[in-house]
Amino acid sequence: MKIIPVWILFLSLFLLTNTAKSVDVEAIRSLVGFFENLSRNFSQSVPVSGWNRTSDPCMSKWTGIMCYDQIPSVKSIVLNDFNLSGTFNPSIICNVASLSTSIAVISLEDNNLHGESFDTIANCKSLTHLYISHNKFSGTLPDSLSRLSNLKKLEISDNGFSGSLPSLARISGLIEFTAQNNQLSGPIPEFDFLNLVSFNVSNNDFSGPIPQGGDRFTATSYFGNPRLCGDPLPDKCEDPDSAAQNSNVSGESTKNGPTSTEILMYSGYALVGLIVLLIIMFKVCKRGKKQEEVIKEIDHKDVSTAYTFASNEFKSVGMSKSEGYNGTSFESGPVSSSLIVLTSPEVNGLKFEELLKAPAELLGRGKHGSVYKVNCEEHHMTLAVKRIKDWVLPSNDFKLRMKRLNIVKHPNVLPVVAFYCSRQEKLLVYEYQPNGSLLKLLHGMSTGQTFDWSSRIGVACAIADALAFMHNELHPDGIAHGNLKSSNILFNKNMEPSISEYGLMTMNNTDSSPLISDTFQHSNGDQNESAFRADIHALGVIFLELLTGKMPMVENNGMDLATWVVSVVKEEWTVEVFDRALIREGASEERMVNLLQIAIKCVDRSPDSRPGINQVAVMVNNIKEEDDRSMDVSESPFSMRR
Repeated sequence: MKIIPVWILFLSLFLLTNTAKSVDVEAIRSLVGFFENLSRNFSQSVPVSGWNRTSDPCMSKWTGIMCYDQIPSVKSIVLNDFNLSGTFNPSIICNVASLSTSIAVISLEDNNLHGESFDTIANCKSLTHLYISHNKFSGTLPDSLSRLSNLKKLEISDNGFSGSLPSLARISGLIEFTAQNNQLSGPIPEFDFLNLVSFNVSNNDFSGPIPQGGDRFTATSYFGNPRLCGDPLPDKCEDPDSAAQNSNVSGESTKNGPTSTEILMYSGYALVGLIVLLIIMFKVCKRGKKQEEVIKEIDHKDVSTAYTFASNEFKSVGMSKSEGYNGTSFESGPVSSSLIVLTSPEVNGLKFEELLKAPAELLGRGKHGSVYKVNCEEHHMTLAVKRIKDWVLPSNDFKLRMKRLNIVKHPNVLPVVAFYCSRQEKLLVYEYQPNGSLLKLLHGMSTGQTFDWSSRIGVACAIADALAFMHNELHPDGIAHGNLKSSNILFNKNMEPSISEYGLMTMNNTDSSPLISDTFQHSNGDQNESAFRADIHALGVIFLELLTGKMPMVENNGMDLATWVVSVVKEEWTVEVFDRALIREGASEERMVNLLQIAIKCVDRSPDSRPGINQVAVMVNNIKEEDDRSMDVSESPFSMRR
């Protein structure tokens, strides 16, 4: 057998390793062509490196190009505010296999681009974020846009798009859609509004009723469409049949004059109105001794209404970056200052009316209330205010619960720093967490932000430990979380997770669902136990989100995430459930499977079969310790000798 020289082996190995670490030539040629179309009449005021056929976009770190860590593949193209003045032609990159299956983000906001056809972009199956706002695109949006099955964020605002909006209901993971300031017309198609975090179609030419579920967003999301009707807009939709009938009746009455029957009917109305007026006057006079209490209640209603108005006004559509909301001064007599500050020295001296006068922004509106971001300039801090609705707990019990929760502290549980309570209104004040929620991090990840396996197992461990501590401390009081979900896991400025809104939901406020078994009786003790078991189920769903990268609801074939994962695992396709980003990263399959097994136990349909929270916390900590040990070994100098 002929012996191969050693230098040939080394040369072959060198060529193989360098080829494996490079983006293929066809992809580089396509990227350069894509940029050349964008950069016609390009202003050199913005420095740009790379974007030539003689270098590699990942190894040479081209401007605006981001690549995956483990594989030589382009992850995103971000060219915001580059003064580009050309044509957006996605077919150049979407028709290249190595690019169309890897690019997740295309962002070209605030340039001076033109373009009319978007059919070809539907070939980019892996695209999750598409930002082309503040450009000069025109023409219609194709129906093929709905084929972007992995899309999470779509921003096409401030362009010249016209025609009808294609249906995007098939994109089950879409969480953000903004199309304001275009010329789109026709009815608004159906959306999965429960899945959307942000939605805006203002300043177009849409007509007809707002689709079912669209009232989750404020009227500002629909302003500037004079032919739209229905909640949350003040213009109600009129039934065509009843409108025609009313028109006929009105025409006949005008022609023939009022009949004797109508005269008697109107006289009866007037008499009833007079009687009601007399009754009201009598009651007002009778309650004169309670004037002080009445004044306080009226003042509070005025302030509460003004707060909601101010918050909604802040989120006005089309507001430029230089504009803002300066707050509103309310002069309606003596305002109650009974804001109860707990143990936070930063907000000592803060009063209720100061919250109302401060600039406010509506962050979200949910089933159990709304959340506002409030800038208290006098106290040099930003707060988050939760306004609770449909609270079944009496005011005294509410105050006792807040004070009890204030005693139980854990670093990964967001404390209430102050609260306000009256018969009409209940407000909770938190310190604002600037880095958003776990929901947004997993399903609406910001460009360039990574969320690797070690970060995910760290979040799982922190949440499990915090929940175990709270359950152990508050089990005698019967206070569970009641509404644990990824949107209630918030990150502070150091990206440390915190469980928010602990204990806000009582048993009567929680949804009836598979979380609560029929085997439980309806006594208070068993109801409280059901709430703690429901927290275990919710924690298991969060673990599944961390492992799969999928939304908790509206997943494959209409199943919720837990049902889908269990069905896939039963078919022995376990690896198929894991997030592709974790697979590409090279995360330990053994440790992912271990966490998956814990999650499946937590989401068992029988509450009695779910593990205890302390057992869950111990098991998750064991996985994290194994992961930490493996990282220490891999970073050891002795590991290089293998």
